[in-house]
Amino acid sequence: MAAPFTREEFNTPEGRKRAFRDLMLRDHGVLRTIYDNSHELAPGKMWRTYQPSPKHLENWAAKGVKTVLNLRGPKPSGQLFLEEEACARLGLTLVNFRVYSREAPSKEILHGARKLFDEIEYPAIIHCKSGADRAGVMATLFLFFHEGVPLDQALDQLSFKYGHVKAGKTGVIDAAFARYITYAKEKDISLADVGAFFEWVDTVYDPAEVKATFRSKGWGDLLTEVILRRE
Repeated sequence: MAAPFTREEFNTPEGRKRAFRDLMLRDHGVLRTIYDNSHELAPGKMWRTYQPSPKHLENWAAKGVKTVLNLRGPKPSGQLFLEEEACARLGLTLVNFRVYSREAPSKEILHGARKLFDEIEYPAIIHCKSGADRAGVMATLFLFFHEGVPLDQALDQLSFKYGHVKAGKTGVIDAAFARYITYAKEKDISLADVGAFFEWVDTVYDPAEVKATFRSKGWGDLLTEVILRRE
């Protein structure tokens, strides 16, 4: 196992070489040069995407993007250091907001996302590693919380066409939202009612119970954990 990467190491010639190796090889950046999993959520305002390289960030800045939402969190890594450096050089605001791909979204993440979307400067991009699961969660929440899209329609952002696999461990995300949709239909609540959603989050929702009762399928786990090696 490679030694932890530090900012001090990154600031050396050899450290920068390691950062680019990590980005392109260990972090599967080579694959992202072949398959562009970037999609516009709101015209000229928000996009979902994968881990950007410095060149990708230059392209986003050229489109007028002001804010970069990193859903992988601030864990030290070659790709994070390259992203921090490129954002500083390009005048982009980098926001680290960690989201998880194998957990039912916590109450803190749900409330935090709503606040974040109200506060950031647009245009913006949302990214995780591959642009599939965590980007899908936040794309769903952005459309629901900020753009007025009913939740059942916004959940199209969590689909296989973006690389999200409902049958794998990542399907716990879908199970959490499914709980609310069932509840809302039983109570005759509009799926566009964000206030009602948060009342359910604060009084009914139990992320730990959702995870404990969710069961993935073997083929789904093989795809997400072994073949795709999702983070």
